[in-house]
Amino acid sequence: MVKSYPAVERIALDAAEDTLEPSLLREDQKHISSSIRGAMGALTCVIAAQIYQRLIPGQDTPVSLAYLIGILIIGIPIAVTGVKGLLQRELCFAVELLVTIAIIISMLSGQYVVAIMVPLLLTLVHFLEEKSIVGGQDAIDGLRKMQSNVALRIVDGVETQVHARDLKTGDVILVKPGMGFPIDGKVLTGVSSVNAQSLTGEMLPVDVGPSDAVYAGTLNIHGALTVSVEKAWKDTSFQKIIRMLEETGKSVTPESRIMDRFMAYYIPLILVIAALVWFFTGQIERAAAILVVSCPCGHMLISSAPLIASIASASKRGILIRSASFVEKLARADAVFFDKTGTITSGDITIQTAEAAEGVSDQELYTTAFSLSQYSAHPLSKAIASQIAGYPAEEGYSIEERGGMGVIGTRGEDVLLLGSDALLSDYGITVPHSFRSGGMFTHAARNGRYLGRIGFSDTIREGAKEMIDELKKMGINDTCLLTGDKLDVALRLQRECGIGDVKAQVLPEQKQRIINEARESRNVVFVGDGVNDALALSEADIGIAMAAMGNDTAIQSADISLMNNHMSGIPFIINLARRAQRIIRQNMLIAFLSSILMILLSGIGVITVLPGALLHNVGAFAVLLNSGRILQKQTSDSPEGGDA
Repeated sequence: MVKSYPAVERIALDAAEDTLEPSLLREDQKHISSSIRGAMGALTCVIAAQIYQRLIPGQDTPVSLAYLIGILIIGIPIAVTGVKGLLQRELCFAVELLVTIAIIISMLSGQYVVAIMVPLLLTLVHFLEEKSIVGGQDAIDGLRKMQSNVALRIVDGVETQVHARDLKTGDVILVKPGMGFPIDGKVLTGVSSVNAQSLTGEMLPVDVGPSDAVYAGTLNIHGALTVSVEKAWKDTSFQKIIRMLEETGKSVTPESRIMDRFMAYYIPLILVIAALVWFFTGQIERAAAILVVSCPCGHMLISSAPLIASIASASKRGILIRSASFVEKLARADAVFFDKTGTITSGDITIQTAEAAEGVSDQELYTTAFSLSQYSAHPLSKAIASQIAGYPAEEGYSIEERGGMGVIGTRGEDVLLLGSDALLSDYGITVPHSFRSGGMFTHAARNGRYLGRIGFSDTIREGAKEMIDELKKMGINDTCLLTGDKLDVALRLQRECGIGDVKAQVLPEQKQRIINEARESRNVVFVGDGVNDALALSEADIGIAMAAMGNDTAIQSADISLMNNHMSGIPFIINLARRAQRIIRQNMLIAFLSSILMILLSGIGVITVLPGALLHNVGAFAVLLNSGRILQKQTSDSPEGGDA
């Protein structure tokens, strides 16, 4: 039995959801709506004045009154905003300040229609401009809609439809085929495939079953699943990602701060130019036109538009950008440091070799190892148990596990050992010299007799070597592997991947110190898995977390999170930062050249006030078009992103 909300309750719930989840552009949308209403009111006054003047000629007072009302309707909000911007020295309000002065000049010269039409046309053009910016934010704003708000909670075997916000940790929900996962949780029963492309960029579905983790924002393809809720709706990784993206969109790039400082001089400069043109030409209309065309719409988009496009481009690859500073810092990166386990390697330990001692059969070595490993939770024991499970296990042993040393099994007089040479030494067993070479090994012994050792390796992550090669092509030759593992393991990875340098047997706090020292002379990127690398991720100029989906530590400590395991994401995001920085610089040139050209044409009378109200946004649209090039397909095969 499934309980459904009535239609009225559903509408109310959706309305509440809209209130609690404001869009990235909610304030801008309200501002646009208010401006449009004011423009429609002012336009109505113009039409009414024109009709009255034609029907009843010679009655100037009512006509002037209608124009005045229209000017007040559309002009007062603009003037208030302009004065506010002047007092707060905010770039985004410079347009309103210049338009306010242009309205006053038009009124003083008796051009009442112009005084209304200038802000009216500006409102129209800005509406189109905002629509263009909204288009660039679709990837972010649309991400919010991917988390299902509806859940089927199971209580005493009864399914009840509830809102995802009402779920609590420990609740059990049913996720049917075709439904989205509303929360983070673990599968209790059922087998299915999950589409996680929206978050990880992975095209292929992921198979899940009991004990596997599932995440909000992903889609259940086939097979019903019962899932235990592990996080409340607001604490899911998905919601944290949304909040992170919102904060990124609001953050300020260094280029924006430069523009803010410049605008303190820009507005007085424009006023001086307009005054000089009026003084030398005696035409106040030209001065008004200069004020209109010099509105810095394009200047405001110089860095914000490329940033929005970069976030959208990265999110399609399953890459989340937390800080706008990535453009400046990552573009200047000249050194990349890597963690080993979970970063350069996959973290999946496999048996590499098995060496039986003289006079010992492989059968005896494997049987002893399996008999003990099946009871241990140590990663090496798990690797043995999963890969040599075909050998018969000896039963009836009492198991003791010693942390950091190994496993002991006793059954009467029989004593089995599996672990380090230190464990065997405690029992008076000496590991032969030829079996003591470095590496990742575990030793086995039975009743005081050494049986041999099993060697392991951590699988190198697919694409690691290609990633290092790509960094070298980009001019980043300074790469270093930081690992807590032994030196010979690190050197093997260095040979196989082509990493420039290695530092072995380092602790997390030592990684932080190494990164800090490297930053004194280099711009350092650190790539880690976010579990024990939080210190190093935070210390680096830019921290990149690998495979961060569901990893709160990674998302919170890194500047950039790769939600999948693709090593190609590292050169891709560096290319993206370099491309964004180049486009920001191009935007600065475009915006200033367009402003200079418009001011020049207005000063010599080619562009008048009303055409200027339409043409002043040429620079803004050029900036938007140039910034949109970031959304073009990029591959790591093109280190410079194919951009000039």
